[in-house]
Amino acid sequence: MGECLGLYLHIPFCRSKCDYCDFYSLAGREDRMDDYQKALLRHIVESAEAARSFSVNSIYIGGGTPTWYGEKRLVELLHTIKRRFTLSKDVEITIEANPDSVDEKMLRHLRRAGVNRISMGMQSGCDQELQAVHRPHTYRQVVDAVTAVRRAKITNLNLDLIYGLPGQTEESWHKTVEKALILNPEHLSCYGLTVEEGTPLAQRVARGEQLPDEDQQAALYLWTVKRLAEAGCEQYEISNFAKRGYQSRHNMKYWMGHPYMGLGAAAHSDFGGRRYSFLSDLDQYIDHMLQGDAVVDESEQITRRERGSEYLMLRMRTVHGIEEWEYRREYMMNFEPIAAKLAEFEQRGWARRRGRRWQFTPEGFLLSNQLIGQLLELQENASLGGMLERVRRNREAQKENKESNES
Repeated sequence: MGECLGLYLHIPFCRSKCDYCDFYSLAGREDRMDDYQKALLRHIVESAEAARSFSVNSIYIGGGTPTWYGEKRLVELLHTIKRRFTLSKDVEITIEANPDSVDEKMLRHLRRAGVNRISMGMQSGCDQELQAVHRPHTYRQVVDAVTAVRRAKITNLNLDLIYGLPGQTEESWHKTVEKALILNPEHLSCYGLTVEEGTPLAQRVARGEQLPDEDQQAALYLWTVKRLAEAGCEQYEISNFAKRGYQSRHNMKYWMGHPYMGLGAAAHSDFGGRRYSFLSDLDQYIDHMLQGDAVVDESEQITRRERGSEYLMLRMRTVHGIEEWEYRREYMMNFEPIAAKLAEFEQRGWARRRGRRWQFTPEGFLLSNQLIGQLLELQENASLGGMLERVRRNREAQKENKESNES
């Protein structure tokens, strides 16, 4: 087989919608689950032919809350994928879960279907903080769900945590992290709360509700990086930490620019040299899919120059970082201005060089959007300068040819 491929399936159903969430997910639409299943199964079958030369080594079922969708539907999806795609022997199969929507019986059925990784939304170890953003579970349910995961003999568990929640303090965040570590997950994802436009949380903030500010979030983040390293969970991306050998294979595809195919409403893909997405409307997606109509919402061809920008933007999110000759070889662009800027960042404690690779420090990760923006601006200027230089050389060559012909 040729290149490895990741599959992402989007399940847009939730028991309830959290106040901070801006993902495409819907509460109270259980009436369309069966129709969505038919549409998604057809989508899987129709897409498999394009991936015939690939070996699928990661499958990620996200949402929404896939476990709210039901084990029978999830097992049917996985069985169809196995029949239609070529899977690697060590394929990583992840399902997102909420603590209130799993039990040991369900998890055992999922494991038998091939699921070997669970990503669970713990978010906080404080019930008051969970209630403040309308999470549909308690910390006790987290403990019970993790116990069920282990009894089902699933040995790769991620816990999602959020810092900067309403009412959260430094002390309560520290307790959340310690409670998570007691549960002994193989992987932790720790996200700073962002207030997304159009969410209930944004409306609350607009009415004057106070949240931990940027400086407070920064202090929580830096403490977390240090504490998780002490616990054997090394940082490998801005928000992600893992024990050795447990980095998320699927998410690494996003950050390393490897191909993945998304299926389902609102799913995104990077496949065949194109980035494309599907309709972000449950009813439209179902109707178009079942009627044989197009479900692609947006699609664009990615140029080498754009790939160069993605290389900087995505890989600098990871501790793998970037390397000069890798950049020159793949994207044919000048690295010198970028190296000079990274050296400036190094002097300020925001970046470091390990061997031939550059990466951000934890302090640099905190400013990554701003710092990556500076690198992209330098890249754009260098590309423009290179283009102007090529135009100048072409004109000189044309002039010389003309003079030679006239003589």
